[in-house]
Amino acid sequence: MTAPRIALGPLLYYWSRQATLDFYAGIADSAADIVYLGETVCSRRHELRLEDWLDVADLLADAGKEVVLSTQSLIESESDLKTLRRIVGQERHRVEANEMSAVHLLAGAGRRGWVAGPALNLFNPQTMALMQAAGAGRWVVAPEMSGAALAALQAGLDQSIETEVLAWGRLPLAHSARCFTARHFNLQKDTCEFRCLGLADGLVLRTREGEPFLTLNGVQTQSARVHNLLADLSQVAPRAQILRISPQGEHTLQVLDLFRSVLDGAVDPGEAFHRSHEWMIGEPCNGFWHGRPGLELCQSS
Repeated sequence: MTAPRIALGPLLYYWSRQATLDFYAGIADSAADIVYLGETVCSRRHELRLEDWLDVADLLADAGKEVVLSTQSLIESESDLKTLRRIVGQERHRVEANEMSAVHLLAGAGRRGWVAGPALNLFNPQTMALMQAAGAGRWVVAPEMSGAALAALQAGLDQSIETEVLAWGRLPLAHSARCFTARHFNLQKDTCEFRCLGLADGLVLRTREGEPFLTLNGVQTQSARVHNLLADLSQVAPRAQILRISPQGEHTLQVLDLFRSVLDGAVDPGEAFHRSHEWMIGEPCNGFWHGRPGLELCQSS
């Protein structure tokens, strides 16, 4: 069996222009095989425009990475659609569709091999068949799908489509037209003062008892815990051709190297899981993979 490739998912947080450019300059020489680029959360995040993302894409492609341009998960305006059309219209790089309007445009343009992103919430073979008929060549499993459910779904799939599984990162749980980060600072969404820009890994929401519960990331709500499948890779690898690592404010390169070491057989998955704790931005969880509540940490069988 061929070991899965490693993908770096799109940046979900709002970093400064220079911090973002420096980050991807480092990714050019990283263990990632595939890099997803672009703004997927909020169209008000303007530190990098589409032209800048395309420049970064060219840099990474020249370094030997497969580059995929990701689309927004929530389209709210004509300007959002204009950007979406431009992403679909370029032909050098693959596109990840995170909303059905992107699927419609890609299919209408006759694009083949595009990626059906996790925000499409694909859970059955019939819907997967529609995506493949529209031209999808890869799909990203919804993070809440269990390993058993994935196996059952794959039994009814055309195996020509690649499967990608989120293996590291805070879980994206929901998108809303409201901005909860702005609300936290008693601001309106349209006058948010770009407060996300000072939060490299989002804003942790705690219970009354002080326990981390959720993470506010603008219009996106994430888990507070970090979905970590390092200890489960022996069960994940047979189901996935690609493992997705979600970027975080620090130590992303070390996380990528650790996954590479496990896939190369240099480090035991259980040992890698314990090593990874020093690089996590929250407590670990893997409950969804095991068919349990997502915030649980289950022992790998």
